[in-house]
Amino acid sequence: MLKVKLTHLVVAATLVSVAAFTADAKCQEVQPALTTPLEALRPGISEDRIFAELATHNERRSAALAAYTSLRTYQVVDLRGKVHAEEIGRMEYQAPDKKNFVVTSEKGSGLIRRLALGPLIASEIEAASGKEHHDSAMTPANYTLQPVGEQQVGPYHCFVALAIPKRRDKYLFEGKVWIDVQDYAVVRIEGHPAKKLSFWIDRADFVRQYQKIDGFWLPQRDETLVQVRLYGKKALTIDHQDYKVNPMGGKDQSAMNLYNY
Repeated sequence: MLKVKLTHLVVAATLVSVAAFTADAKCQEVQPALTTPLEALRPGISEDRIFAELATHNERRSAALAAYTSLRTYQVVDLRGKVHAEEIGRMEYQAPDKKNFVVTSEKGSGLIRRLALGPLIASEIEAASGKEHHDSAMTPANYTLQPVGEQQVGPYHCFVALAIPKRRDKYLFEGKVWIDVQDYAVVRIEGHPAKKLSFWIDRADFVRQYQKIDGFWLPQRDETLVQVRLYGKKALTIDHQDYKVNPMGGKDQSAMNLYNY
């Protein structure tokens, strides 16, 4: 089942508790908007076909991964780029549902690490083990997809679709999704939660970018820009680097997209 994890958005609400420790700054956007032109959609591409291809490819992808490790860098920064808290470590995944995060370095505010970054990492590990049950799958039950064209995202040519949630739910998002035209893997997502996170969070906008490594599609960078009542905008970033992937023996490695991991 294709899931788009929004745990980093939900946990971003904890930035309210530590917002007073960060400096206010001029507004800025998260990852820059794409400037490549939007092209006409090729014939035969519909919502039904996109959902069907996503489901088919995702089933193959989910069965093919044995394990992986990656270097993760979590940061809370102000909009001038000053790092207020940082946690670096290796995320270890073992199929089908085991995750472990080993911290290698940390710096900045201990309060922010304890109230924001720690719960974020713990939430991801719990979600992988099935302890959190939220129907966030990109399926017709949860979303309407409206294809609007095609666009180049770095080296990847993508279908572009509006993602419209079918209910107000903080584990669903409203925005745009870019899907590789060959692999039917999500390359980029831009949006915000379908439901307001809390009284104190006026808005949370996010961008998630994926990368293709040795035939696998893996998260590359997450940026969440949170508008905190009384304190202005704060940013949470996650960088995913230095992947080491171990596929299942004999499985097809083509077009792996690790949404569920």
